[in-house]
Amino acid sequence: MNKYVRCIVCIPCGILKMAWLKLFHAGSFNGPVLCLVSPHTEITIDKGAKMRIGNSFKMRDGAKIRVRKGGKCIIGNNTSINSNNIITCHESIEIGDNCQFSPNVHVYDHDHDFRGTGGLKAMKFKTAPIKIGDNVWIGANTVILRGTEIGNNCVIGAGSVVKGKYEDGSVIVQKRTVDVRKIE
Repeated sequence: MNKYVRCIVCIPCGILKMAWLKLFHAGSFNGPVLCLVSPHTEITIDKGAKMRIGNSFKMRDGAKIRVRKGGKCIIGNNTSINSNNIITCHESIEIGDNCQFSPNVHVYDHDHDFRGTGGLKAMKFKTAPIKIGDNVWIGANTVILRGTEIGNNCVIGAGSVVKGKYEDGSVIVQKRTVDVRKIE
C-alpha cells in the first residue's frame, strides 16, 4: 500500500485505538494519541496489567500485543512493531527506543508449566522478564523467549530463537546446516 494512503488510514485508526485504550484502561495504560496503527491489529490489556507506549509508535497489520493479568509492558519511543508480530506479557517486557521488529517476530516472557498439577489445562506459567535495549533490530521469524536480555545497538539475525543475556553491540545469528540426501 502506498505510504501516503497508509497514513490516511492508520493515523485515524491509531487515534481511535489509543483513545479506546485510554478510556477503558485509564489507570493502566499510558500512550500517545497520535501514532500509526493499522486497523488489523490487536492490543489487549487484562485487568491488573499495565502498559506504556512511547511516542512515534508504529504497528502494522496482524500484530498483536497482549498484556495479561499482573503483566507490565513498556515500549519505547519510535519503535515499530511489524506485520504478524506477537508480544505476550505475563510478567514484564521492556522494549527500548528506536527498535525495529521485522515481520513474524514473537516475544514471550513465559512458558507453559506442563509439569505442574493439571498439566497444560491448568494454565500455569513459568515467567521471567524480557528486556530489549535501545536501537535493536530484530530479523524476521525470530522468537525471543523468557529471561532474555538484549543490550543496546544489537542486531538479531532472521529465524533466530533467542534466550539469554547479550551485551551491547552484539550481532546474534544462529548458524544452521543443511543436510541434503539423495532419495534411493
